[in-house]
Amino acid sequence: MKKKLVDIARDLNLSPSTISKIVNNKGRIGEETRQRVLEYVKENGYIAMSNARILSSKKSWTIGVIYSDISLIGFEHPFFSRVFQSFKDYVAKNGYDVVMIVNKLGSNELTYLEWCEIKKVDGLLIVMGNINNPNIIEVVNSTYPCISTDIVMPNLHTVICDDEQGVRLAIEHGVNLGFSKIMMVTGPLTARTFYIRTVFFEEIMKQMNIPFSKENILTTDGFGFSSGFATGVEIAKRQNKPELIIVNSDVIAFGVIRGLNSQGLSVPEDISVIGYDDIDFSKNFTPSLTTIQQDTKLIGERAAEELLRSISNNQPKKQIITYLPVNLIKRDSTKRKF
Repeated sequence: MKKKLVDIARDLNLSPSTISKIVNNKGRIGEETRQRVLEYVKENGYIAMSNARILSSKKSWTIGVIYSDISLIGFEHPFFSRVFQSFKDYVAKNGYDVVMIVNKLGSNELTYLEWCEIKKVDGLLIVMGNINNPNIIEVVNSTYPCISTDIVMPNLHTVICDDEQGVRLAIEHGVNLGFSKIMMVTGPLTARTFYIRTVFFEEIMKQMNIPFSKENILTTDGFGFSSGFATGVEIAKRQNKPELIIVNSDVIAFGVIRGLNSQGLSVPEDISVIGYDDIDFSKNFTPSLTTIQQDTKLIGERAAEELLRSISNNQPKKQIITYLPVNLIKRDSTKRKF
């Protein structure tokens, strides 16, 4: 039986638009991919979808991706890049292309909603964003199905890890190692994850009757290694040093450790450090980093699954938060107190 375009896309793990360009001899497609598709079509046959069928389906097989980068760290950040890649792989297996939704088309300023209308997307992934951004508010409140792996707001389905569980695991690990002088280093509180983890840190420390003060929470001026390094130097110069530092990002934790090292302190011999995310480099850093693992593959896949379900079922919008579990990964940056 001859195959339809969407069948070929699914079988070859390519997008319908790629298949369409190849069979219609349009666009720039790699020769290897082109030959693979043509050989498949020759062997199995192909039934072209009529324009009327495409129009009646009301689907473009395209998903828009919004990355409103308030942190200025970009997609090169290993956590967000891995979530996005997982999402992209999942939707591609289901026949969808992804397209970046930006604020400009040439010299023309466009809202996210206007971009969606031009690209005729079927749904949207908001990888990262600001809940006060008018463009994000507008598109979330529009008829386009939306999913986010970062922000939480009305009319939006969000897939995120359980930050309360993560912070609790880190504190409990410190207590089990015999520590009572526990500090948190967090990134800028404009980011939802850093803010909420800091709130949970204060709440859980109080619940567990562990003495702490506001001086036990330090906020870096940025999201990267250099900001962590400066904070590590600051901690090292304190008269009353912590026994354990919980850092809300692996990348910042790397900087904190090197900042401590620059002042003659050793991790974990003098101070133990726990990171957050479990990015790939965490196991290769010296010392290897004890950290809270967020499953980026699961986050991306679950977000993709929920968005495709919303697209197919035309579900009414409401605020939904799907929490995914985290794990404590024990490595060499923490050590039991003697």
